[in-house]
Amino acid sequence: MDGYSARLPARWRVALAVGSVVVTAPALTFGSGIPYASVLAVGSILVQAVALWWLPDRPSAATAVVLLVSAGLQVLYPTFGPGIAFVVLCTYAWLRPTPESLWIVAPAVAAICGPALARERWGFAAAWFGAVLLAWSWGALARARGARRVAEQRQAVLEERARIARELHDVLAHTVSVMVVQAAAADDVFEANPQQAREALRRTEQAGREALAELRIFLRSVRSDEDGDSPQPTLDDVDRLAATLGESGLRVDVRREGGGEPPRAVQLTAYRIVQEALTNTLRHSGAAAADVLLRIDESEVYVRVRDDGTAGGGTDGAGHGLLGMRERAGLLGGTVAAGPRPEGGFEVAARLPIRERS
Repeated sequence: MDGYSARLPARWRVALAVGSVVVTAPALTFGSGIPYASVLAVGSILVQAVALWWLPDRPSAATAVVLLVSAGLQVLYPTFGPGIAFVVLCTYAWLRPTPESLWIVAPAVAAICGPALARERWGFAAAWFGAVLLAWSWGALARARGARRVAEQRQAVLEERARIARELHDVLAHTVSVMVVQAAAADDVFEANPQQAREALRRTEQAGREALAELRIFLRSVRSDEDGDSPQPTLDDVDRLAATLGESGLRVDVRREGGGEPPRAVQLTAYRIVQEALTNTLRHSGAAAADVLLRIDESEVYVRVRDDGTAGGGTDGAGHGLLGMRERAGLLGGTVAAGPRPEGGFEVAARLPIRERS
């Protein structure tokens, strides 16, 4: 099964039924040496019209009936062609998956070409044989194109869901981590130093407000489908991020080398990688300090985050945070490497190529 559901509009029922009568009725004007040929032909034409009415609901049975009627009319009227059989064969190949519709080719060849072969009309038989293959191929090709469009649409939906999940994870994981640390600090000094506890609570409130503001911006971009016009974090916001984490007890030094203004997508990815790496450091590593290096040149943005923790960043490289980093970098053609440092601590390094936009 290809997962594609082809459906005929309701108006096609009438068009197919009426069209079959219009196309097939002229056979009654042909001469026939078989008794009661006209009566048999009229009955066959009516049965064919009823079958075509049910084609959207019973495609296999309706197609088989049309092929039998086509063969019968050619027997009754040797000079009459297959009529609407080719249209129905093409439609059936479009309605049903290819492995399921392929079986109809052999019966179609027998029903359409058989009467001509029986009368040794080799030219007509060859022409009908080619027409059968062409009709089925057109229907199967139309279905394949439809299935490909559906697959592309589904892939786009999955990619958008993944993007939304990454954004929400980056915003919420960082902010909640900061808020938890600040709340724990306030609880530790609540009785001994109420003023310090109040400052920690204010920082918790500030982190929450910043997260709400960023979420509003993100949700607005999702609703309006104008992500490119909504303000997103850039490399200039890394210093603010470091200051926020400094207030939570993690000293962060930021160093920037090189100049230039990378594309916004590259800047956003670099910021999110730094944010996730520092959030992991704050939550898992027990580090007291971290340093961030941002190196910009004409070909790439290099991001490196190191800490002096002892818990290995709280991950072995298979966590959702690192997976999200690698997915973000991969969308730009970049790479992310992460792991413990020989001298202690944890390091995350990313290379994000700068591509000129056409």
